[in-house]
Amino acid sequence: MNLSEKTVENVEYMIEQIKEKLKVLNLGAIKPSHFDEEMYEELKEIYEMVMKKPSFSPNEMQALVEELGNLRKNK
Repeated sequence: MNLSEKTVENVEYMIEQIKEKLKVLNLGAIKPSHFDEEMYEELKEIYEMVMKKPSFSPNEMQALVEELGNLRKNK
């Protein structure tokens, strides 16, 4: 997968990978449709950081979920 391209498919892929790695219990809370390409670089930074770490403390997980919340599209 070429994540250097700002595509809807890449956004979906990164969100799904983040959810899987963090073991998000409320899967409906974070959906790829909540994000768009405008926040692509920020989302990619979070994705890369999440994929590098083997595990997360509860505080780190909370901070990541909050940051993802900040990147959500305004509706």
